[in-house]
Amino acid sequence: MLQINEILYRAGGRIIFDRATVTVNKGERAGLIGRNGSGKTTLLKLIAGELALDGGDIILPRGLRTGTVAQEAPSGPRSLIDTVLAADTERAALLAEAERADERPGDPARIAEIHERLATIGAESAPARAAQILAGLGFDEAAQQRPCGEFSGGWRMRVALAALLFSEPDLLLLDEPTNHLDLEAVLWLEGYLKTYPGTLILVSHDRDLLNGVARRILHLEGNKIVAYNGNYDRFERTRAERLEHQAALRSKQLAERRHIQAFVDRFRYKASKARQAQSRIKALERMEPVTAMIESRTISFTFPKPIELSPPIVTMEDASAGYDPATPVLRNLNLRLDMDDRIALLGANGNGKSTFSRLLAGRLKPLSGRLTKSSKLSVGYFAQDQAEELDLTETPLTLMSRALPDQPPSKVRAHLGRFGFGEHHAMLETGRLSGGEKARLLFALMTRHAPQLLLLDEPTNHLDMDARESLIQAINDFEGAVVIVTHDPHVIELTADRLWLVADGTVKSYDGDMDDYRALLLAQRRAERGRAKVEKTDANGNGAARVSRKDQRRASAEARAAVTHLRKAAREAEARVEKLNREKAKFEARLADPAIYNGSTAKLMDLQIKFGEVKAALAKAEDAWLTAQAAVEEDGAS
Repeated sequence: MLQINEILYRAGGRIIFDRATVTVNKGERAGLIGRNGSGKTTLLKLIAGELALDGGDIILPRGLRTGTVAQEAPSGPRSLIDTVLAADTERAALLAEAERADERPGDPARIAEIHERLATIGAESAPARAAQILAGLGFDEAAQQRPCGEFSGGWRMRVALAALLFSEPDLLLLDEPTNHLDLEAVLWLEGYLKTYPGTLILVSHDRDLLNGVARRILHLEGNKIVAYNGNYDRFERTRAERLEHQAALRSKQLAERRHIQAFVDRFRYKASKARQAQSRIKALERMEPVTAMIESRTISFTFPKPIELSPPIVTMEDASAGYDPATPVLRNLNLRLDMDDRIALLGANGNGKSTFSRLLAGRLKPLSGRLTKSSKLSVGYFAQDQAEELDLTETPLTLMSRALPDQPPSKVRAHLGRFGFGEHHAMLETGRLSGGEKARLLFALMTRHAPQLLLLDEPTNHLDMDARESLIQAINDFEGAVVIVTHDPHVIELTADRLWLVADGTVKSYDGDMDDYRALLLAQRRAERGRAKVEKTDANGNGAARVSRKDQRRASAEARAAVTHLRKAAREAEARVEKLNREKAKFEARLADPAIYNGSTAKLMDLQIKFGEVKAALAKAEDAWLTAQAAVEEDGAS
């Protein structure tokens, strides 16, 4: 599918790739990882032909369709659903040609060819597939009919992602696709990519996404591309073993070199040993040095220790929040926060997570009810759009000095140093900092007064894998309260003790873990698909597609066939359960006979092993039967 052979690429006088080589096979799902600045985005652009190599080759099969997310978000009056449908250029062109042919009939053979091709590519089912992708990325049916121009940049980037997924290129190149998504959309995307029919190369710092989707990891290090089989967790284990093995080999070689060098130094000028010394000198010259693999990690950072306050630090009683008293976003808020709380907010974008964060931060006043805070409470608020407010012409030291006007320069530098800003980086213009460095600068600014409460709204955007692990460590070491909104389930699972669900116009404690929440989302999507089937009629003549009697008969026949198939599977599963129950009863009867224990020990052990196998098979068969029976009941109910 894709061959990268000895490629060389320079950018700004710096070598990014130096004789890098790797092969990606057809149908593979590969995760492309590496520290910020290692060349991940550059490699995708080289594969897509957007950049030119300085040397080497990138070979793709002729006619291969390669797809990346459009750099400019779609806009204008076209609806979301039409924007996504237009991404399949072949379908759009064929439909346009078919429409012209219907108006002015010409070559019957060509018309037949068009309709045959439309049937082959599934043109009739395309609107349903496009709607399903948009729904998975957070757009309900009403939103799908609205013009792209009505949505913000982040939401329009979701439309661009939906269009790319709908077009199903043979080689799908995704560069941090979760940056504009909420947790719910990320979980949907993970499920979608797991079954993607083409070849996938995915750049991501989301550990759970890489674990769920990738079956191979391409790691950029030392200007090379090193391939590892398995997902991200397996990559970490394999690389750790490799580092350990490399260190052991190097240690052994250094000891051998020291031993040979000691012999040379002692005997090279003695006539009797000169020949042996010379041979050892040649051996040293021939000895290929084992490279020291230094695992450079992102600079760690820590949040300052706050002054402890008596609980609770925040209470809400029947509070409501929003921007218009007539239509509050959130109602009936009855919550409390203590110093030791670690809370993650769940809920789809648009449900009010940011509104709730602004309420806690004091940027919004409650519309009604009571919100009480400790008089000495200090709040640190990390907003996901805050980086846009930084003055890119100033240095971190200047920005921090302005934020701490009463502190001496030594204190200002010490606080920046807490977040990895040494002498050099503290004096760089902010515009020259990487995305991760800007995020750390924001952490430094928001915690300059040692707040007791941290509000973190998508803090992992632009952080690489190591920086995310540093953030997790910093949160876990922090001695105040944390409320976090993030699309990274790994961060939630390692930092949050409690989950609050923002849904249905309020915020409530969620009694479950992330696995339970994933199951809840899947159940909701099944229910939504069921409602969509029910609503797909035009009883009131309101513009929905009419269903002809022929279509109704076909749908009924397909439904009956589906139920028949499910019932057959359930009957077969039930028959297997009955058969295994009979075998189990026979084994129990034999093992109940005292004579069996007076005979051969080997025969007894063999009987017990077979009995265990039958019991295990029975348990599995019972599960299969229950699953099949539930499917029959569910399909019959629908």
